[in-house]
Amino acid sequence: MSFAPQRKISATYIRGGTSKGVFFNVTDLPPAAQVPGPVRDAILLRVIGSPDPYGKHTDGMGGATSSTSKTVILAKSKREGYDVDYTFGQVAIDKPFVDWSGNCGNLTAAVGAFAISQGLIDPARVPENGIATVRIWQTNISKAIIAHVPINQGMVQETGDFELDGVTFPAAEVKVEFVDPADGDGDMFPTGNLIDELNVPGVGTVKATLIDAGIPTIFLNATDIGYRGTECQEDINGDNRALSTFETIRAYGALKMGLIENISEAASRQHTPKVAFVSAPADYVASSGKAIAKQDIHLNVRALSMGKLHHAMMGTAAVAIGSAAAIPGTLVNLAAGGGKRTEVIFGHPSGTLKVGAKAKQENGIWRIERVSMSRSARVLMEGRVCIPDEPIYNEKIE
Repeated sequence: MSFAPQRKISATYIRGGTSKGVFFNVTDLPPAAQVPGPVRDAILLRVIGSPDPYGKHTDGMGGATSSTSKTVILAKSKREGYDVDYTFGQVAIDKPFVDWSGNCGNLTAAVGAFAISQGLIDPARVPENGIATVRIWQTNISKAIIAHVPINQGMVQETGDFELDGVTFPAAEVKVEFVDPADGDGDMFPTGNLIDELNVPGVGTVKATLIDAGIPTIFLNATDIGYRGTECQEDINGDNRALSTFETIRAYGALKMGLIENISEAASRQHTPKVAFVSAPADYVASSGKAIAKQDIHLNVRALSMGKLHHAMMGTAAVAIGSAAAIPGTLVNLAAGGGKRTEVIFGHPSGTLKVGAKAKQENGIWRIERVSMSRSARVLMEGRVCIPDEPIYNEKIE
């Protein structure tokens, strides 16, 4: 029996923020995968190595965590006022499923640099030295993002002394602005309330701030669900009962937010919403061994992604945190001490992060003009990713 040789696709493996993923220029994908659909999903699943019943991604580029099972597709934007279209795919680890329902804020930090290296940006917009402003259209959520990419001698500068908790080595600082990050044109609080009573079977009724800014997020008080708010991954991710409880909370929160019509749909929408719990400032030791002092932060936040406690903080969840912190009366704002805020420093399992947000209220509805934060990005490998060829990859576009 003869077997076809592997298919080789140009790709770049990049760390962006505290995540890493496989980046593609859309024109490098097989024609049938240049548009959304089963061919594209099948290729990305095979690239990452999913589904993997062993939970290791040994036979793919994924890292078997929510932070490392990610894919990005970029295209030169045809939308006026934007340079590049950015599409994010969160690949499930143990299921044949790619979730397109949300953005990855961490990998956003790498989008501008990849776009420049791929020639997707007008050369006139890239200075010889200084900062290149890359205007990104995020296709998953139909929102604008501005990335400020450092340039040195006409090339993207990746090395530097900017330190980001959750990333081992320093790199160049990339400033990212999320413009009007709330979903749609209505209230970023789907229920219209800053705090809701969320009834969860097996848990009871708990207070929750349900917000859709950056990414749909369910915020809870840590003490209401039996936590301190200073936990690290080992405190939660080995407890299957706790993880099951968080998944139940996530499902019922999604239902209350109107993201799903019935509970069963939550299983096929793993990437969103996120669940996070907040607490007042408290001393703790980060996973790196770094001591975090309560006087250096405004609050503590822990968040789950794809069913596990995140090792640091998702970039999109940081947008939600900054947005909620800027609005007096949310659980996030109250944990930070209340009042009006334009920035907040929060503690997470790997350290701290500062995020700025500008909020305003119009006709009783809160809006976020923009959220800003600093991340970093670095290319890990350039070349071609290899996958066994399959007939589905050659399907014609209808």
